[in-house]
Amino acid sequence: MWLRSIRVTVTALVRENGIVFVAPRTGNSSPTRRRITATGLAVLAALAAPRGTHAQTWPDHAVNYIVPSSPGSSPDIVGRIMAEALAKILGQPVVVLNRPGAGGTIAAAVAAKASPDGYTILQANTNHSFSQTLYRNLSYDLEKDFVPVTRFASAFYIVLAHPKLGVTTLKGLIDKAKAAPGTLNYASAGIGSATFIVAEVLKAQAHIDMVHIPYAGGGPALTSILSGVTEVYGSPYATAKPFVDEKKLVGLALTSAKRIPFLPDIPTVAETIPGYEVTTWYGMMLPAGTPAAVRDRIRAAAAQAVADPQTRKRFEDLGYVTMTDEPEAFARFLHKDIADMADLIKRYNLKPE
Repeated sequence: MWLRSIRVTVTALVRENGIVFVAPRTGNSSPTRRRITATGLAVLAALAAPRGTHAQTWPDHAVNYIVPSSPGSSPDIVGRIMAEALAKILGQPVVVLNRPGAGGTIAAAVAAKASPDGYTILQANTNHSFSQTLYRNLSYDLEKDFVPVTRFASAFYIVLAHPKLGVTTLKGLIDKAKAAPGTLNYASAGIGSATFIVAEVLKAQAHIDMVHIPYAGGGPALTSILSGVTEVYGSPYATAKPFVDEKKLVGLALTSAKRIPFLPDIPTVAETIPGYEVTTWYGMMLPAGTPAAVRDRIRAAAAQAVADPQTRKRFEDLGYVTMTDEPEAFARFLHKDIADMADLIKRYNLKPE
């Protein structure tokens, strides 16, 4: 009954980490009451401990790794290689969650709303820089709502044609498109995706007209050209390679500025259209507010992953160049990339469909 008689006067309200502290009135009180007060304050102090303690135990359960593309696509392959490597390093499962569509914006929107505790990683890429300007009503801002962690790979693309077109060179494709404007079609992984950029920049610089057929991810887009539903596709080299090797698709040209040393026989688009270059990057980002210590743990794990000879070889065998930017360097790169993509959109008058 005596507990009911305890009266507490609120003399201070201190807000820290979302906790409201109640300071009791000083004065005469029994030893029992003093012990109760001390215990209560100790509990509150423990709850209010700096968030850095979270980093000491992170990760203590599975980490979600959001990939902005469909299963089987190039970003998915990249994501699964990285997720597998991270899981071994961190000692916890790293679960790939595919969230394809809308140039990566669906995946980014999901990641932006996630708890900033390090348990949700967004695998970002060039699509996100492009979509930041292309889409007007995004529910997130790539620079304000995310914490850059690191870039870890870059890649080039290959312009593909279905064999039924009867072309074996990029010039042949351009000539065919000019002879019948608006009759050829090309697949993409969605408006704002890198595969969309490959074809749209090609159209603009070659002065040709092709019809855009967007898909919800690179997997369905690749399937469409394999089946002959679409005729042209600017595919990531990694996913196209086996089908080019098997002659199921015709590899016309690479989108890198110069020929790739391990693919010396494949010309670049720039050899036909001077100045053409489209490549992509892959990196990791976290929801804004994620503790810096957790971010640094993830960045260190990524660096360790790409430094591992086996993991690095898996990337290189697929045509990827590995790297590990510091978070600050990645932030500067991202800012410039968004500006460059905005300039590209303006220059070629690209708009959502």
